[in-house]
Amino acid sequence: MIKIDRKHLEIKSLEDLVESKKPSENFSIKLDNFKDFQLQKFFYKQVGQKHGWNDRLLWSDQKWINYISKKNLYTYILKDREDLAGFFEIIHHKEIKEAEIAYFGLLEEYIGKKIGGYMLTEAIKLCFKFKVKRVYLFTSSLDHKNALNNYLSRGMKIYQKDEFKTKIA
Repeated sequence: MIKIDRKHLEIKSLEDLVESKKPSENFSIKLDNFKDFQLQKFFYKQVGQKHGWNDRLLWSDQKWINYISKKNLYTYILKDREDLAGFFEIIHHKEIKEAEIAYFGLLEEYIGKKIGGYMLTEAIKLCFKFKVKRVYLFTSSLDHKNALNNYLSRGMKIYQKDEFKTKIA
């Protein structure tokens, strides 16, 4: 068992966003309109393998399909020209006017190149298009060492801290 520190972060206004510029015109972010569960599985495995993302590894294809078919789930893909570079999921909680950035990450070869700040900037902007009062996410000590700093640098604030113990598969 290992101890995990988790931080809950939020941003309540688009005016609080500290934008990070697009690193190059080669990058684009597009909604996965096809709701491709194989693409979702790929990113979950590739991005999450070093960060303890293991709860979905045993999911059946049908469970993946059911998950990504939710009407309030939006998956965005970051591309470097035509190459996959990263992804994030937004869960829109319409009834409470909130949006959660549920999963967020870059493929290994894109880490450390100032791309995460741009991707987070765009994720937050997309969340606020839902006319929400708050955008939130969670990060933990298992995430990339630059994750928390990226969230704070974009204007997000920590509103809760906790810890738990887990086995890493």
